[in-house]
Amino acid sequence: MSIQFPDNFLWGGAIAANQVEGAYLTDNKGLSTSDMLPQGILAPAVESRHQGDFNPKDIAIDFYHRYKEDIALFAEMGFKCLRTSIAWTRIFPNGDEQEPNEVGLRFYDDLFDEMKKYHIEPVVTLSHYEMPYALVKNYGGWADRKVIDFFERYAKTVFNRYKNKVKHWLTFNEINMSLHAPFTGVGLAENSTKDAIYQAIHHQLVASARTVKACHDIIPDAKIGNMLLGAIQYPLTCKPDDILAAHWENNQWLFFGDVQVRGTYPGYIKRYFKENNINITMTEQDKKDLQQSVDFISFSYYMSGCATTDNSKKVTTNILNLVPNPYLESSEWGWQIDPKGLRYLLNFLYDRYQKPLFIVENGLGAVDNPNPDGTIDDDYRIDYLNDHLVQTSEAIKDGVELLGYTTWGPIDLVSASKAEMSKRYGFIYVDRDNQGNGTLKRSKKKSFYWYQSVIKQNGKNLKIKS
Repeated sequence: MSIQFPDNFLWGGAIAANQVEGAYLTDNKGLSTSDMLPQGILAPAVESRHQGDFNPKDIAIDFYHRYKEDIALFAEMGFKCLRTSIAWTRIFPNGDEQEPNEVGLRFYDDLFDEMKKYHIEPVVTLSHYEMPYALVKNYGGWADRKVIDFFERYAKTVFNRYKNKVKHWLTFNEINMSLHAPFTGVGLAENSTKDAIYQAIHHQLVASARTVKACHDIIPDAKIGNMLLGAIQYPLTCKPDDILAAHWENNQWLFFGDVQVRGTYPGYIKRYFKENNINITMTEQDKKDLQQSVDFISFSYYMSGCATTDNSKKVTTNILNLVPNPYLESSEWGWQIDPKGLRYLLNFLYDRYQKPLFIVENGLGAVDNPNPDGTIDDDYRIDYLNDHLVQTSEAIKDGVELLGYTTWGPIDLVSASKAEMSKRYGFIYVDRDNQGNGTLKRSKKKSFYWYQSVIKQNGKNLKIKS
């Protein structure tokens, strides 16, 4: 058994605008749906938001003002790429303006220029768990077909602006999460009907397809992918009913990938719509638009789960209801740790789609306790990432075409699920707590030097465990 990664492999990390930038109303930025979720995506949206109301993401880790310091640290680790997102509300504060906000555009010009200085390739997500709140308030979010045009205008604006700086794009972050967190995903209330949610999802899928075409037209040498939450589930037992249950649970999120890759709604989802009286409006033009296929599949992977027909065995883990796997250990937040599941998922997706893959999120959220001298020995994070990367190497040897790997998140940030700072993922510690106290000082953890070595040796120093 040996370690194998391509010579041009894109090593890096992944962050999101709403979880790192802060400056939530600075330079004409509008309110986003993320700004209306001060307790994270698991909590109900607040009805009104006033400047001064506390949301940990208002300042986050102040990346908006400190990005040069952070990019330099990423470069010191040897990053080949950095996945980040553009805050839609920095470009179109209300979402429906005719002209973009020039100050917002300049910020990302400066950010991408800083990355270029260190030869770090931007991998840019157009919508990462946020959209202009004004589009929710004035149009009902993605329920309104007009939002397709608004998003297309936004996408074309940034494609034209950054066409010489960004060559890797993603449309919507974890697009399948709209089924579980509709306000975050499509701007709908949590108690919305399935009809409403799937109609909004349809509009988003059409917008994604149109965006793919726009990217190909405006930046012919760029690649644009979708982004899925890789929620792979195993049958809890070999009972045929459990096998079929797992098959259906997986198809619920693979549906999004099927449409974005194959360009049409699959038979199993049509049957589901029919049997559950779900009726969505789909025009002939929609059908033509959907035929635009993404160039690659990107996805997050944190854990696997099990599926069974016995609903009493399900538990809520983050936002998903999964059946625990009795053979796996769990993190402090109850997320089951399954490195071999990543190899399985890589093979599963590659077999299904025959498109290049990109792991754009993988990491361990944990409480980090600094030593008296300020150092942090996060061996648990090193072990987690090491084991997942070993299995990634195995998938590459299986024949999977993999573009890169970006850890979530290389610097501590505000968690999406509960808006916590205590749930830390980074190689870089940020001095800030859940209440907003702290200096925001950056310091390197033990894992910083470990990942630096992994990148430098192209994975050759990873430890293969028996």
